[in-house]
Amino acid sequence: MSNLKDTLSIKLREAAASVLPIILIVLLLCFFVVPVSSGILLTFLIGSAMLILGMMLFTLGAELSISRMGELVGARMTKTKKLQVIIPITFLLGFIITVSEPDLQVLAGLVPSIPNLVLIAAVAAGVALFLVLALLRMLFRMALPPLLLIFYTAIFVLTAFVPKDYLCVAFDSGGVTTGPMTVPFIMALGIGISSIRSDRHAANDSFGLIAMCSVGPIIAVLILGMSYGSLDSSYTLAPLAEIGDSKILWQLFRHGFPTYVKDVTLSLLPILIFFTAYQLLALRLPGKQLFRILIGLVYTHVGLVLFLTGANVGFMPAGMHLGELLAGKNASWLIIPIGMLIGYFIVKAEPAVYVLNKQVAEITDGSISEKSMGTALSAGVAVSVGIGMLRVLTGISILYFLIPGYAIALIISFFVPKLYTAIAFDSGGVASGPMTAAFLVPFAQGACRAVGGNIVTDAFGIVAMVAMTPLITIQVMGLIAQRKKRMERSRAEALIKEYEDLDDDAVILL
Repeated sequence: MSNLKDTLSIKLREAAASVLPIILIVLLLCFFVVPVSSGILLTFLIGSAMLILGMMLFTLGAELSISRMGELVGARMTKTKKLQVIIPITFLLGFIITVSEPDLQVLAGLVPSIPNLVLIAAVAAGVALFLVLALLRMLFRMALPPLLLIFYTAIFVLTAFVPKDYLCVAFDSGGVTTGPMTVPFIMALGIGISSIRSDRHAANDSFGLIAMCSVGPIIAVLILGMSYGSLDSSYTLAPLAEIGDSKILWQLFRHGFPTYVKDVTLSLLPILIFFTAYQLLALRLPGKQLFRILIGLVYTHVGLVLFLTGANVGFMPAGMHLGELLAGKNASWLIIPIGMLIGYFIVKAEPAVYVLNKQVAEITDGSISEKSMGTALSAGVAVSVGIGMLRVLTGISILYFLIPGYAIALIISFFVPKLYTAIAFDSGGVASGPMTAAFLVPFAQGACRAVGGNIVTDAFGIVAMVAMTPLITIQVMGLIAQRKKRMERSRAEALIKEYEDLDDDAVILL
């Protein structure tokens, strides 16, 4: 009991440290830059409290359940060494996990020309197919950079044949489908698969699964775009609710809470059913381990419900209202530095980022610390949000940033240790999660409405930008680390040579 209290206390401090900077920035903006109604501000503060509690419970639950389930399934599945068993199970897992991702439901609702079920099924199939390819890459020890070069080249060739309305939605889909449900399971699956390999590169190859799975949704939506034609560009934002008194405020959360209870339950149910079947057929874990996993699932469920309710009901109105007010001022360019500042801190509050940073630190034995990963991710997201806000103001096509950005990231990948490449491309999908969708996307949409831009082509795409820039920043971190290692090796070799050139008397004197 005491151990649980200590763990919860640590998780609470971590969650508070992640969310408090965003709260402080928003409060400073509300008090000194743009006025907002007391109702919206109070909604934001209540949402922030729910966010902190939700993160605390989710991170604990993910460690106890989702991550553990992924490791067990991955290790057991690959022990069979039968591809006719591994491939269909992996595909089924990828499909189930993607359908379970809450962010995918949001994306489906934003694409009016394609039925929701069609879009969800296509994206889930894309993730499942590329999860199979990622697993085969690990088993057959294939290098990641050449594969990424081939797939992203195919993506940018496809963009020439797709209506431009689909571009932002397609690249956004690659980010939203690797969220708080998908990342812990898939990363743990990679660790479980790598655990049966005895070579020294096995642990490094456990990264890269998220990178591959981020490709599938982009291709799936682009192919759908070729089939369905142009999107309805008359997409309009829903008006903000008028929060005149405490009763209306309560109604806002009361109506939102059951929705997210249902969404999270439906998200966890396929995973639970699959794991139960796998437990009965193959795993046969003892009761104590099963009970621990079930307790973790309860924590995960409660945490995600609180997190999503706080983010969508509390953060979304504040983000949209602030973006609209800031862009509506004479100095509309202020949304660029303010957006960058918010982006720097908001990535720290993404639940999946915590899971990634922790696993990177564990796999690399601390050589890539959680702090250095966090700093690199924050810097990348800050730059990406700045570019996203620039697009809102100017209407520049997203391809003018994505093509050179991915080209730079792919070129660098051939010159850095492959571990950094895998982590960087994993980070791109992880950084763009529910916090980005719940605050930065509405922030961009509100700003776009204020300046009279096209919301479909100008405001969407912020998730795609957030997913792109960490690919560069983390690989640059790898280049710097590689250069430092070479300099240390050169100094050591110089000292050895200097020692070897000394005569016997000098050696004795030393």
